[in-house]
Amino acid sequence: MKRKINYLGFLSVLAWIAVLGWTTENKGLYGFFGFAYYLRYFWVMPDEFFRLNVQKAATFAFMSEMISLVPFMFVCAYVYGAVKAVPMAFGLSFAVTIFAFTMALVILEMKERRGASYD
Repeated sequence: MKRKINYLGFLSVLAWIAVLGWTTENKGLYGFFGFAYYLRYFWVMPDEFFRLNVQKAATFAFMSEMISLVPFMFVCAYVYGAVKAVPMAFGLSFAVTIFAFTMALVILEMKERRGASYD
């Protein structure tokens, strides 16, 4: 039987961007090391329930980005000025999205494991 590839594991490739932080001495790129967490998904079989959990987490992350973008825009315009407000707000809302997706997926997986232990 051929093993299915879990494409969520390919998000871990983004952790290589953090290596550019060493070469360019840009400490802002070290945050990309967080994507190394997704390496574990290469060993997870992508069944229907897993895909449903990913869909739920992605929906939550998308909504959190849409909701957080406007407040970040106002705060960044006040703190950084009009010129830097847009890139900073989009960067912060992207970071919130990645964090929300990861946390939602972890929580859904914990609920799944807890439910499986009762079987």
